[in-house]
Amino acid sequence: MRLRLPAERPTEPPTGYKIAHPVLSQDGTRAGFTGVSLGGALPYGVVADASCVYGLRHRPPHRRCDCGFHCVHDRAAAEALLCADDHRTAVLLEVSVLGAYIRFERGFRYARQRVRVVTVGPCACGARASALVDAGWGLVGWRALAPCCGGCLRGRTSLSPAGFARLAGDGVRVCVRAVGGGGGASTGPGGVTAVGAADGMGVPELVAEAALLQARLDWFQAQLARLRERGSGSASGERNS
Repeated sequence: MRLRLPAERPTEPPTGYKIAHPVLSQDGTRAGFTGVSLGGALPYGVVADASCVYGLRHRPPHRRCDCGFHCVHDRAAAEALLCADDHRTAVLLEVSVLGAYIRFERGFRYARQRVRVVTVGPCACGARASALVDAGWGLVGWRALAPCCGGCLRGRTSLSPAGFARLAGDGVRVCVRAVGGGGGASTGPGGVTAVGAADGMGVPELVAEAALLQARLDWFQAQLARLRERGSGSASGERNS
């Protein structure tokens, strides 16, 4: 006798959580994500259909395969994955599970998804992130991005959270987690502040863009000050000789 899983027909798409690395296309016109394990070589957008990473001609999620998108039910379980060394620069995604799916004890394996919310963690130095910068690795045609504060930008290719949301499109929201769970008036539950949306530039988006521009200006001013000091030192040395 062949056992069958019970069929589910939810009135609205289930919600799941996962982690991924944000990526930026080589020409800087598109933004998306890449997984941290199975299928990590296949970047995907905000709305995407899964494909079999083994190249088999069946529709994900196949019962006898590992193909399909993966997510967990519990947000805390997804956040725990960010503690692993290889995942420290990843972001947390809140997704809508679309199409066919298989439910497991801890999560889903499914055919289609929509990324609704992206939560960006702190910079590697521990400060609150104000941008996503070139992480120093990537895939063919795609640069991986990592959270970064204004003080650590140092002229690297960067994108504000609002800019990432705009390039990713499809109504995705990008939020920045406040360090230590704190925050100002615009901070929501869990110390997370919404700073990006794809439907135009509002006040939060403009504030984020201004913070990024200010951080770049501070970096350039610091470099100019160093060059002036070198120039002054060289000039005084020539006079003394």
